[in-house]
Amino acid sequence: MKRDSLVQLPSALRLAATRSRPGRAGFVMGIDGGATKTLAAVLDLKGHALCVAHGGPSNEDAVGAEAAVQALLEVADEAIERAGIERSDLDAAVLAVAGTDTEAIAHQVRATGMGDDWIVVNDVVGAWAAATGAQPGIAVISGTGSNVFGMGPDGRAWRAGGWGHLLGDEGSGYWLGIESIKAALRDREASGPKTALSDAAVEFFAVPSVEALAARVYAKPLSKGEIAAFATETAKLAARGDAVARELYGHGARELAEQILAVVRQTGLAGAFPVGLIGSAFKAGSVFVEPLIAAVHEFMPAARVSIVEMAPVGGSLLLAARASGHDEALDPQDLSRLIDVALASGRGGP
Repeated sequence: MKRDSLVQLPSALRLAATRSRPGRAGFVMGIDGGATKTLAAVLDLKGHALCVAHGGPSNEDAVGAEAAVQALLEVADEAIERAGIERSDLDAAVLAVAGTDTEAIAHQVRATGMGDDWIVVNDVVGAWAAATGAQPGIAVISGTGSNVFGMGPDGRAWRAGGWGHLLGDEGSGYWLGIESIKAALRDREASGPKTALSDAAVEFFAVPSVEALAARVYAKPLSKGEIAAFATETAKLAARGDAVARELYGHGARELAEQILAVVRQTGLAGAFPVGLIGSAFKAGSVFVEPLIAAVHEFMPAARVSIVEMAPVGGSLLLAARASGHDEALDPQDLSRLIDVALASGRGGP
């Protein structure tokens, strides 16, 4: 069986690849592309001016490769225009895009005439860069789905999880939502412990009973997003002390910890490396974060586990700076503040 990494990190983005490219304009672009929206940001590395632009979905699984690339290029051109530059002024661009076939997007981007300075990666790579400052460490993503990705001190990269809602996504919003519905059904049939999730599910999905919810799941399948949204109710009940809801978060934390351990083993990470938590599922707070920290510290006691503050597009910008040989020009904390200000103000230009 093949044992190579499921997600390859392009050579231009590895630590050892950093090189100096003097005389360039000093502009880089990062893109965060997803199933519902796309965000592009152009950064002047010298003046630290940041311009952002918003676009539609660019996940190939959701809209197809051609439409995804069209959305990516449209939002890229808007951000470039707002920065007052041309495409040719960019030192590098990193497009971190959600979806199962990133290579299809990369092929389409190259077909439009973009050069090697336009690098397409899976969005988990951009998340890792945002979580670690593009340094050795791990990103744990838990939104509707889940994924774990990391890089070791020698540049080895590894991904665990990310197999989708039918084959994985443990510890994700969808996983928590569907497991909560299962717990309510076990309560209903008396094969499991009593839980407030039963009444919460009936109210949340506006059905007359838990059994009616089960029938609806099959007769009129709920979307992944609809099921994942129920995890917000699970979080509330866990915070109030519901034992079943709390155990679901504990179970999800242990599942993610197993994936983190796989990444640690495959990348050679050791000591006090960062483990950054990204995604809406972690908004549950301590009921999820604390058991995850405890599970990680069982095998890596010095690991620094924390919620990531930087927006995902910041990871793409950090990687673009690396690809252009300007690693030292960006401080992750300063970049995070720049992005927050730009997003809060809706600023499209300098």
